[in-house]
Amino acid sequence: MKKLICLLALLPILGLSQKETNKKIVQITGITVSSDSLRPVPFASILIKGNYTGTLSDYSGFYSIVANSGDTLIFTSLGYKNMEYIIPDSLQDQQYSLIQIMDRDTFLLSTAVIDIWPSYEQFKQAFINKDIPNSELARAEKNLSKDILHKQAVNLNLGAAGNHKRLNERQKAKLYYSGQLPPNNLLNPLAWAKLIKAWQNGDFDKED
Repeated sequence: MKKLICLLALLPILGLSQKETNKKIVQITGITVSSDSLRPVPFASILIKGNYTGTLSDYSGFYSIVANSGDTLIFTSLGYKNMEYIIPDSLQDQQYSLIQIMDRDTFLLSTAVIDIWPSYEQFKQAFINKDIPNSELARAEKNLSKDILHKQAVNLNLGAAGNHKRLNERQKAKLYYSGQLPPNNLLNPLAWAKLIKAWQNGDFDKED
């Protein structure tokens, strides 16, 4: 009697395992296209319903995904309705092609109210007297001033040769002080002596 009860209790589990073993792994390859123009839908999301795994179609709408027979594929893309496809359980081969047609999703926009001017003369006066902020224009004129352009030109490196020389100097200094801290001129007495001498000579008071 106990053996019979145990067997009856195991029947649902045995049936579930048998059902799971009937599933086959298949590779679905295809493209996603729009229903109105049959043009490819790029970068569409293809997800397997239930486990949240999937893939993306490329710029040409091509995709490839591995799933089990009986799984439901969910196709989503911005501006299109979500589409679902159930992989049949009766598939025999392991590779199949699927062209998924995507229907455009219609968005209802709020009503736009256009106010018109009573007359053309009033519109003309309002347009002429409109106070347009010139912050962007003032910033552009400031950046293109001759003084700023001259300072930037002076600070530029001397072409490819100057850049090459500067890079070699940096690499040389990095290799010279490799494995140790570089010197700090803040504690260098020679640097302080040079600064004091330049200050006494009035070098900082000279105008460029």
